[in-house]
Amino acid sequence: MAEFTLRIDGMHCGGCVRRVSQALAATPGVEVKEVSVGAARFSSAAGSAAVKLAIAAVAKAGYAAHLEA
Repeated sequence: MAEFTLRIDGMHCGGCVRRVSQALAATPGVEVKEVSVGAARFSSAAGSAAVKLAIAAVAKAGYAAHLEA
């Protein structure tokens, strides 16, 4: 399983963290490791496909997400 980190724009409180956590947890192929203000770390065996799904899920929750290099 590869591990990925997303930088999340606009996430600034506990409620934001909860929404992003729930969005990622509901994403197929994604195992949430940690979500904190400004970042989310997750792992997936699906690689780039899971990253795209995770970014879309975060966007649907109302935040912008960018893969950290």
